Amino acid sequence: MAERGADVGVYAISVVAQLVGTGPQNIRLYERKGLLTPDRTAGGTRQYSDTDLVVLRRISELLDEGLNLAGVAKVLELEAANARLRAELKRSGAR
Repeated sequence: MAERGADVGVYAISVVAQLVGTGPQNIRLYERKGLLTPDRTAGGTRQYSDTDLVVLRRISELLDEGLNLAGVAKVLELEAANARLRAELKRSGAR
């Protein structure tokens, strides 16, 4: 059996809500705000990946620290840019 990647959507929204400790309506709001983009089945059902779970947990942490959704979006954007730059440095052999 082939291993699935962390980016492959396998979880339903109800399962993700329970794993993360929030309601499905909050998860849908985060999607509308562009904070995450789950996979969709051919019928349009959301399917969340392990990577989505990490993002949702990070969103929860940032909200608990007092950020609003605009602040959360900016932090996630900056963290993603930082990760891309680190990967580029690693590929280029720079320290």
